[in-house]
Amino acid sequence: MEAFTNIIHGDCGEELRRIQDNSVDLIFTSPPYADSRKSTYGGISPDRYVEWFLPISSQLLRVLKPDGTFILNIKERVAEGERHTYVIETILEMRKQGWLWTEEFIWHKKNCYPGRWPNRFRDAWERLLQFNKNKKFNMYQDEVMVPVGDWAVGRLRNLSDTDKVRDLSKSGSNFGKNISNWLNRDKVYPTNVIHLATECGNRDHSAAFPEALPEWFIKLFTKAADTVLDPFMGSGTTVIVAQRMMRNSIGIEVMYEYYEMVKEKIAPVKYCLF
Repeated sequence: MEAFTNIIHGDCGEELRRIQDNSVDLIFTSPPYADSRKSTYGGISPDRYVEWFLPISSQLLRVLKPDGTFILNIKERVAEGERHTYVIETILEMRKQGWLWTEEFIWHKKNCYPGRWPNRFRDAWERLLQFNKNKKFNMYQDEVMVPVGDWAVGRLRNLSDTDKVRDLSKSGSNFGKNISNWLNRDKVYPTNVIHLATECGNRDHSAAFPEALPEWFIKLFTKAADTVLDPFMGSGTTVIVAQRMMRNSIGIEVMYEYYEMVKEKIAPVKYCLF
């Protein structure tokens, strides 16, 4: 099996129009946050962020398969002493476009940068918003299971015979927990909080995220030979990880130096240019 990486230099608002309808299994991306990285991407005012992003999200809705998933890494910023609402506004407007806001994951940065502000603390987390076109979508939960851990020993040590069969709701409904499902298991499903340090092997970009972040979502929402898209490719973390995991990938980057950098990194393996 062979995976191909298509890298494109250009503005994703234009280049996305060249991608076929319903052809992408997973979109994983982190657009420039409002007013961030002005020296490279110019920065988008929080007040204009929704207006700027909606034409892009419309194209993403078109290229995503009906059973695909869109993961958007985004973060609020403080403007004039309060949290700006552009992230919430973006979610609401995307729902009007036809997106379903199906889940929200939190990336807990275990080693976030220190700092001091007079009226708030340092941010130690970022949002990863999950959007879908339909309520039924591909999801391979077993691929991201985690060790059950030592907590199970204490929690399950003193189970009664009833608990080992069924823990019925005290109200008599059928919504009780089946405790027996936790017996004799070495792995369980994870939470929607992902704990990762901010360090990554790629130090060629001011906002590169750790490879483990896209890797986790690629495992969860795709299988080998599926197609992963990052319309804000940056230093190429998503497409490089996707290729290593035998997924086809498409990366779009407006900054030529980053585009060239990624092309060099994937040179030892096959890639295609539109």
